[in-house]
Amino acid sequence: MKEEKNFLSPAYSGIRFGGLIQPQAFLFAIYNINQNPDILPNITLGYHLYETCSDGQLAIRYVLHLLSGPNKMIPNYSCTGRGQLAGVIGDRHSSTTILAAQLLGLYGYPQISYGTSDPSLSDRLLYPHVFRMVQNIHIHNIVITKLLEHFGWTWVGIIVMDNETGENELQVLTKYMKERGICAAFIITIREGNYDKILQALKNPQVSIIIMCGIYSADILDLLQYSVFIFLDNTLIFSPSWISINLKGLNVGQLVFNGSLAVKFSSPFLGLEDFLKMYMKYNDLNQEPSYWTFVNYIVKTYDTNSFISDYDLNKEHNYTQNYTVPNLRDSLISGVVPRLYSAVEILAKALHEMFLFIKDKYEENSITGFILYRQKLQRYIQMMASSPDSMRPSYYFNEQGEAVHPYKIINWLYTGDAIQEVEVGNFTPWAVSGEKLHINQQSITWKHTKGVRRIPVSRCSDQCSPGSRKKKRQIIHICCYDCVPCAEGEISNITDAESCNKCKNDEWPNEKRDRCLPKVLEFISYQNDTMAAVFSCVSVFGCLVTGFIFGIFIFYQDTPIVKANNRNLSYLLLISIILSFLSIFLFLGCPSDVTCRLRETSFGIFFSVAISSILAKTVMVCVAFKSTKPGSPWRKWLSVKLPYTIVLLCSSIQVVICVFWLCISPPFQNLDTQSYPGKIIIQCNGGSDICFYSMLGYMGLLAAVSFFLAFMVRTLPDSFNEAKYITFSMLLFCSVWIFMIPAYLSTRGKYMVAVEIFAVIVSNAGLLGCVFLPKCFIILFKSEMNRKTDLLGKRK
Repeated sequence: MKEEKNFLSPAYSGIRFGGLIQPQAFLFAIYNINQNPDILPNITLGYHLYETCSDGQLAIRYVLHLLSGPNKMIPNYSCTGRGQLAGVIGDRHSSTTILAAQLLGLYGYPQISYGTSDPSLSDRLLYPHVFRMVQNIHIHNIVITKLLEHFGWTWVGIIVMDNETGENELQVLTKYMKERGICAAFIITIREGNYDKILQALKNPQVSIIIMCGIYSADILDLLQYSVFIFLDNTLIFSPSWISINLKGLNVGQLVFNGSLAVKFSSPFLGLEDFLKMYMKYNDLNQEPSYWTFVNYIVKTYDTNSFISDYDLNKEHNYTQNYTVPNLRDSLISGVVPRLYSAVEILAKALHEMFLFIKDKYEENSITGFILYRQKLQRYIQMMASSPDSMRPSYYFNEQGEAVHPYKIINWLYTGDAIQEVEVGNFTPWAVSGEKLHINQQSITWKHTKGVRRIPVSRCSDQCSPGSRKKKRQIIHICCYDCVPCAEGEISNITDAESCNKCKNDEWPNEKRDRCLPKVLEFISYQNDTMAAVFSCVSVFGCLVTGFIFGIFIFYQDTPIVKANNRNLSYLLLISIILSFLSIFLFLGCPSDVTCRLRETSFGIFFSVAISSILAKTVMVCVAFKSTKPGSPWRKWLSVKLPYTIVLLCSSIQVVICVFWLCISPPFQNLDTQSYPGKIIIQCNGGSDICFYSMLGYMGLLAAVSFFLAFMVRTLPDSFNEAKYITFSMLLFCSVWIFMIPAYLSTRGKYMVAVEIFAVIVSNAGLLGCVFLPKCFIILFKSEMNRKTDLLGKRK
């Protein structure tokens, strides 16, 4: 026991009905400090204890009483028996706390409130000396909103009292709900006599979650009692201000509160065991006292006029029909008692540290030291709950002077004889974003909803599954919507997606449209495409047939029919046809820049050589016929150089076109991602369209000239009847390419390439069939017609 040298009066507390244990905890905290020689040595804490009854006039009266006492006598502040006001422990009611803060702030006295959560007190310019053991209502409603978001509850009801506190908290709650896309299906303001209208709103089948907004009120409990069966299927969510009272003592809680959730301060009463032991020691009790035994002790021990007014113990018992006697231990650890105990400790330890500072710098009776004390005490209070050596390491004061606590998420559970609190989660304000809220869903006991215990669903619309998105309805609430499938080429991989995301150019949605898959690459593939095998076989077969004909012509090169039709031009024509057949392989497989350039130019050059050879043959037939007349000037054109000159000149023009094409704008590989959904067409872009159609046009010009000349000499004698076959071959060639062009332009992807390959094959086959097969037939099967005498005889 320390020596009583100095006497300080640091505390002011308001006590209301239902809070009889609070003054006992307050006095116990002061007793513990006065017994501790390490805190405020040689100084004994005193106190003044008042009941404000939430009356602003009483609050002002009591504060003025404190300020008008010995504190006016600033000199000699350390005299024994002359108490000096060190600080004030404010109550948990906003109206009285604000009024007290305004008066005390004029003189620089710090005030620690153990329960008020009014957000206006966070303004440090207006209330620089106010500290609170709780945060303002913003954090409370953030926790509730996070809880709603965690379980996907977007369509909820709100019950609030018709007063200023309820209105303020409702605005804050709806603000955070709106930010998270949560809507209020209804907002019930509790007024006397409107219970029937309220019950109609509560029957909304889509609403399973109801938030109890604002502070505890007996009127709301009356509503719960009046409509207990309406609430049986609804899960209630309580804010910390509700859990500040002991709801487990209410009989209606056995039905209504069972299975509901609540946000609760995580602030344990660390002095609980010492508190109970001291009480039992002084009252010679062998076991923990009951609630009413303890209350009787409080009322009889203290002069009630000093801290409580108009209290009648029997009045408390009038509520037993709706009120079950609570457990004393539960009453001490729940509500404001732990925070009240901590507030006294923080103020005492701050005083201790501050006096050590003043003692080192100023004389004991210095007026300067006393003034400094009033200026610096709030800084030491801030430091006491912020430093690692604080007696409360689980929380700290923020810049607004609010004690930042962790919060517990509790689940009410009716076990048959009592309501139990089960901790099912927590919320840590200082944790990183995304890790603040932790919920153990397995430990939650939900209400029976239609005979089944399950997580309740409280939504205006069913969730939109992945692959679809929300489509807003023409109503005010954003929580009511329809679900529509994502558009073609878009996906959504989350539930309730606001919009769908477009897949990348090389991806396409799967059937459910919940993820993007790589698009199918389309080209004539050797591995997976039958067309590639067919065209390859046809190309090889064409090469073999052409090679076989070439072999026949070489073997029978000295026969008249081979010589009569310009043997060397026939060889050149056969070689160009073989190369044209081989060029088909450039069209197969995955296109690349190299193959694109080769495929477009090679078949153009090879066909130009072939048609030039046909043209040379036709010209030679014309010249030979014209030269048969006596004195004809055409005889000088019968030289060997004429056909080769025609082939070289005509082919060179096509080569120049192709070289110019490759120089200015060559063909290249192109990925077509737009023509067909879900496919990427790997194709060749022709580069310069002018050069591409110039190449085709020039081949067409050669073919047309050859056709015209062959048609003109088709009636020559049989020994030169090759012109007739050339006419048919050129007619077939021109027809194929005329019909190929519109077909080529109207198709996409591998089918466009297939049209081009088909045109090449048919053109080659036409040349072979019309020009060479009749001669081979004569050589192999009509050898008697392959004699010079027969050819000459036919000319006569």
